[in-house]
Amino acid sequence: MFSFLTAFGPAISMQILILISVILLEAAGLIQKLCFGQGEKEDEQIVAEIMRRRFFPAVITHETWEGFHFAGHEIRITEATDCYGAVVWPSALVLCYFLETNSKQYNLVDKNVIEIGAGTGLVSIVASLLGAFVTATDLPELLGNLRHNVLRNTKLKSKHQPCVKELSWGIDLEKNFPRSSCHFDYIMAADVVYHHPFLDELLLTFDHLCKNDTVILWAMKFRLEKENKFVDRFQTLFDLEMISNFPSLNITLYKAMRKDSMKASLPN
Repeated sequence: MFSFLTAFGPAISMQILILISVILLEAAGLIQKLCFGQGEKEDEQIVAEIMRRRFFPAVITHETWEGFHFAGHEIRITEATDCYGAVVWPSALVLCYFLETNSKQYNLVDKNVIEIGAGTGLVSIVASLLGAFVTATDLPELLGNLRHNVLRNTKLKSKHQPCVKELSWGIDLEKNFPRSSCHFDYIMAADVVYHHPFLDELLLTFDHLCKNDTVILWAMKFRLEKENKFVDRFQTLFDLEMISNFPSLNITLYKAMRKDSMKASLPN
């Protein structure tokens, strides 16, 4: 092509090349804008679908609760507005939606699942309704409400009745969850990283509970630089893969496995 252009003289051929370059750059920019626009639109559509799964009581009562539609069931969650751990945060909805819409790829039937920082229990409830053996864990002061929600929404509905258990990150891990006898196929976590002083203990808990074949599904809302630093530290122990991203919510859904676990599972 260049030899063809030189037939018109160096000055003209250079002008034509510049013009072609400008056109190509503008086209690339337009394609990028179109692609970004489609991504942004898709994000908004999926987020709208996720939020449609949530509903509120038609009549105000003495009990603070929200309703959700997941796994073919109406789920009613009792909340407490005076505690971070007793409120359903958007990250939990994102993870529940993912579990429901990817149930073939991530088949939870008869799988052993633990949720850390379960809060109100929504993720644990959905995992249980999808057929998993579920252990829902959180701090002792949250277990009453957690147990209430789990029992109300899974009794006579789930294949396996979930277990609710105390887990304070980093404390008595070997005593309460001995490595020799505790094996989890999945560790689930939604919005466990925020402005709190227990990030070291959280990482220690992930490390203790995770075997070579354990899959971590973790939905995280980015708020502060602290979250980015935790992700960096997390990646020193685990291979991290972003499987969904929702910019409008500042939420990213990750899949993680222990580093070199895939290599370790291959035959020599």
